[in-house]
Amino acid sequence: MSQTISSKRFTIKGIVQGVGFRPHVYRLAVELGLKGWVLNSSSGVFIEVEGLTPKVDEFIHTLLEQPPPLALIKSCQVEELPVRNYADFEILDSVEQEGHEVMISPDIAICDNCRREVLDPSDRRYRYPFINCTNCGPRFTIIKDVPYDRAKTTMAGFPMCPECAAEYGNPLDRRFHAQPNACPVCGPRVWLTDKHGRPVHSQVIDVLKSGAIVAVKGLGAFHLAADASNREAVRLLRKRKRRDAKPFAVMARDLEAARQYCWISKSEEQWLLSRQAPIVVMKSLNHPDIPGDLLHPGLNTLGVMLPYSPLHYLLFDDDLDLLVMTSANVSDEPIITDNHEALDSLADIADYFLLHNRDIFNPCDDSVLSCTDISTNIIRRARGFVPQGIRLPGNCRQESVLAVGGDLKNTFCLTKGNEAFLSQHWGDLGNYNNYLNFTVGIERFKNMLKVTPAVIAHDMHPDYQSTRWAMQHNHLPRLAVQHHHAHLASAMADNGLSGKTIGLICDGTGWGTDGAVWGAEVLIGDYREFKRMAHLAYMPFPGGDLTAKKPYRMAFIYLYQILGERAWEYARKWLPDLSQPEADIIINRLCRGEQLMTSSCGRLFDAVSAILGVCPINRYEGQAAMELEAIANPDECGVYPFQVKQQPDGLIMEVNSIWQSIVHELEAGVAPTTIAARFHNSLAALFTETVRLVAEQSGIDQVVLSGGVFNNQILLKLLVESLTRNDMKVYVHRQVPAGDGGIALGQAAIASEVTD
Repeated sequence: MSQTISSKRFTIKGIVQGVGFRPHVYRLAVELGLKGWVLNSSSGVFIEVEGLTPKVDEFIHTLLEQPPPLALIKSCQVEELPVRNYADFEILDSVEQEGHEVMISPDIAICDNCRREVLDPSDRRYRYPFINCTNCGPRFTIIKDVPYDRAKTTMAGFPMCPECAAEYGNPLDRRFHAQPNACPVCGPRVWLTDKHGRPVHSQVIDVLKSGAIVAVKGLGAFHLAADASNREAVRLLRKRKRRDAKPFAVMARDLEAARQYCWISKSEEQWLLSRQAPIVVMKSLNHPDIPGDLLHPGLNTLGVMLPYSPLHYLLFDDDLDLLVMTSANVSDEPIITDNHEALDSLADIADYFLLHNRDIFNPCDDSVLSCTDISTNIIRRARGFVPQGIRLPGNCRQESVLAVGGDLKNTFCLTKGNEAFLSQHWGDLGNYNNYLNFTVGIERFKNMLKVTPAVIAHDMHPDYQSTRWAMQHNHLPRLAVQHHHAHLASAMADNGLSGKTIGLICDGTGWGTDGAVWGAEVLIGDYREFKRMAHLAYMPFPGGDLTAKKPYRMAFIYLYQILGERAWEYARKWLPDLSQPEADIIINRLCRGEQLMTSSCGRLFDAVSAILGVCPINRYEGQAAMELEAIANPDECGVYPFQVKQQPDGLIMEVNSIWQSIVHELEAGVAPTTIAARFHNSLAALFTETVRLVAEQSGIDQVVLSGGVFNNQILLKLLVESLTRNDMKVYVHRQVPAGDGGIALGQAAIASEVTD
């Protein structure tokens, strides 16, 4: 009995270009004896196969179940075709088509095979800084347009030599259609210069070991590198970069080297070795050979990454296993991607420059995350993750939405169908050059996704640069989204939730609907609406941003609220940075009642940090809270008294009793480490009780935690455990930052919701 012949066309959409998808299809089809073809297009990957019906069925089943390691199949459309009697199976040239469904892959860390080659003296690519294959290397940072072909990348100017071309054209080679494929004969090159751009013939490893600071052009931007064990080099880097206190990230030669400097859990190890290769913030071992007070002052954690490009292997040897590897910019300025700009801007910081001639088209900073038993906490989402899409839950409007995020830690978000595409991290839009990069980035994402936004979502704050940008585009409908509603929606979308949800939102600043500065709210809402059910008791906030930068001012305000005129007596002992004239100005403004009010949890952390003498002045955002977390005694279980009061407009979380307890214990000489821990415990208990009451009133049992305060791993862990004990279903961020780097996703989800 003869077997039937089938002919089918498959349309595959997702991350299916630049990930070895076509050679994978080719090998599978040949192995199964099938004929036909596969091609890339701007609408996806198209495959036609024909052969024995069981083999065709096996082909598609295997392809969907076992795609290439870097591929992400979003959909597969199947169409029956008449038998065409193909002679063999071919890989056809890419084509442009109407519509655009291709997703661009993020940059991928060097794979094991390429790592072996770069370290193998017998390999023709030994120590070549631009080794890659279909399983690793640059994608997003070099692509200019889709489909992902060499001519549309910054590799277009490097014609392949015969050997590379043979690899590129061989479907059985792992470099088949690896668009950045190159070697020392035909590819980009790297060279070392002094600060004046003059060639230097030393090895970069030698100048690093001599104590020099080197600006290194990497995958998505320049880094500043220095020997992390050389105290003077680290001190000079901190001084020249004008980075007084913010921690430096480091790059370890390999995992075993990293183990010398940090406690590394299984999940942290997996992230360090992952294809995203982020900076992982881990507990420091305080190794005596590195200056921890300069690398991570005031903190008990160290941000570590491993080499993720072949170029990084040029920076290490057996005697040098740890480098400071920090973004190459002056504090708060944008990251740098261009050789000439680097030489101009970094001449006062770097002693040497390691340059190359492969252009970076899309700047992309390193991603940063931390791990706990509860979750993976993404702090900055950039290289390795962007521009991978995030599926939006529920019914989404078909028109594209552009959500422009906030002003600090800015990212924007574009939607296409039921997916949201979050941009890389831009930083503070108050910096004009960051703002320019933000505007250029929007245009590039629109081109990459081939979408034209039909609506712009933005924060309610009228003075945000992102809001002002949205207001200038008055040819489109605009939707103002309350900051904490965006946080709620972001956490819901991050977890694929729908329906009414309780949101505990804690951060530093959010423009409230009542004109106050919100920052510790319990909301009930969904993607269409929200209601504030509870908030931290309002405190005066004279000076606004000035008070946010000077936690000792907020500490004095809390003291004045509970002690009145006696506050200055205590301030003289515990707040040495507060002068009598400044205290008098604050008191005068408090008495007049002419200032903003705030429910900010971030400012509460600032105040406690300052009163304990931990951090009276924020030299970078979140410093006081981070250093307070660092000193908290993990074995302390004490809890201070607190009150949750029912008011006509909702529940009020009072912390005066907590403050009175802190003052009493400071007078009694209780250690700041103990007080810091009890403060964390008390805040977790206060929030748990408030959420429990809201759940009881509403009958809702799912709660999301969002806002930058939840980068605090002590508070996050305590809350998840206590809320779970109270029969709540607790959700935390998994794919985007809990802080303002994730609110664009929430804005987009809100604006994408189909309204009646």
